[in-house]
Amino acid sequence: MLGFIAITPWHWAGFILCVLFFLALDLGVFHRGAHVVKFKEAMTWSVIWVILSFVFGLLVGPSFISGWERQDSVEFITGYIIELSLSMDNVFVIALIFTFFRVPAQYQHRVLFWGILGALLMRGAMILAGAALIERFQWSLYLFGGFLVFTGIKMLFTDDEGVEPEKNPIIRLARKIFPVSDQLHGEKFIVRVNGKRMLTLLALVLLMVETTDLIFALDSIPAIFAVTTKPFIVFTSNVFAILGLRSLYFVLAGAIDYFRYLKIGLSVVLVFIGVKMLLDPHHQVPEKWFQVTIPTGTSLLVVGGIIATAILLSVTATKREQEAARRNKK
Repeated sequence: MLGFIAITPWHWAGFILCVLFFLALDLGVFHRGAHVVKFKEAMTWSVIWVILSFVFGLLVGPSFISGWERQDSVEFITGYIIELSLSMDNVFVIALIFTFFRVPAQYQHRVLFWGILGALLMRGAMILAGAALIERFQWSLYLFGGFLVFTGIKMLFTDDEGVEPEKNPIIRLARKIFPVSDQLHGEKFIVRVNGKRMLTLLALVLLMVETTDLIFALDSIPAIFAVTTKPFIVFTSNVFAILGLRSLYFVLAGAIDYFRYLKIGLSVVLVFIGVKMLLDPHHQVPEKWFQVTIPTGTSLLVVGGIIATAILLSVTATKREQEAARRNKK
């Protein structure tokens, strides 16, 4: 608990200010004008965010936070890998949303920027609420574990339903409260038409992206509590994963066919994490109860192995199909 006790409000404030600074730098300098984010640029930023995440977990935390131990670094890296992995499924859903609404490529980064800013606020509130719930009712870890197992199994047998804005309660509510233009108006979310303020189609896309992240957060946030219940580590690992989501989208969105087995891999990850939480709820239950301790480092290796295997199998299957198609053409 030393790592948890040593975290002060100054650490929270300093981290949040740094995040806001990087976000302002991103929108105000690097992406000041709307443009198409190409693969090379997206890959560069993806690598940068991964490096920054590992630097924070391995160097910045231990250097600036009194009591940050090696175990805290392992928990941060494991939590970050889990959150980043689960975000990959979110990427493909966002791609479906952009395709459905026919959002031009040059406006997609702006939607993702504001969508991720909203996601940080929502996830921050959910993390604090979850941490408070676990501290007050320690048995709630079992509820989270059971929920993750159920969600993982359900994911295996549930097909993607596609994008259905008419079934989204947030979209329906927005249309009832605000006048909505069914057209794009450049990169604007609000326009004035005949003296009346209206939401643009891009604003509806933003609401869809926010709603999607909220749904995915219901899985990803309980998952990280299987690794640690320290709010600062849970929050920072979530933030780094979300910040890298924008560039990750532009890397993966055009290669959906290469990740056909990723959903199966993610479902197995959710089941594994849920089982871990049920068997090893951070020693929060009486010792006379049955417990099996799964080290955090082992969890990191298992999660990484599952995701790597799913991606490898997906790429191999796609290449085989492409080779077979070329042979048939000959």
